[in-house]
Amino acid sequence: MSSPDAAPAQVIVRLVGVYDADSTLRGELSYWVGARLGRRHCSLCEITHGSVRQRPEWKTCQDGLPVPFDTYHRNDQPGPIRVASGGEAPVVVAVTDAGHMLLLAAKDLDACDGSIDRLVEAIEESAVRLGLTWAPA
Repeated sequence: MSSPDAAPAQVIVRLVGVYDADSTLRGELSYWVGARLGRRHCSLCEITHGSVRQRPEWKTCQDGLPVPFDTYHRNDQPGPIRVASGGEAPVVVAVTDAGHMLLLAAKDLDACDGSIDRLVEAIEESAVRLGLTWAPA
């Protein structure tokens, strides 16, 4: 039973992922080559993309989430997302009815080990830990 003074749970209305790469042609090529040579690593990229394209199973996952999941690169992320993440990447940020909140940091995404299912589990666990709820469908 909650007390009358308890703050209502913040509601997640959107998820935003930020890749540890730039969206420019040079940035994309630099990341791709660096990743192939073992010099660059973005755990969010590994979850959502194959060696060249977005994984079809990622699109299916996005369509099944209770809220939209948008992605940006380091250089094109919206300001409020950059502030919530502290400028770090890769991350997942929850956009709530009360603001923006870091949901998953780079270490959390690394722990997903490239698995879409583990990403979804990590998002759900973090939301519960932070006292967040999902927007009604």
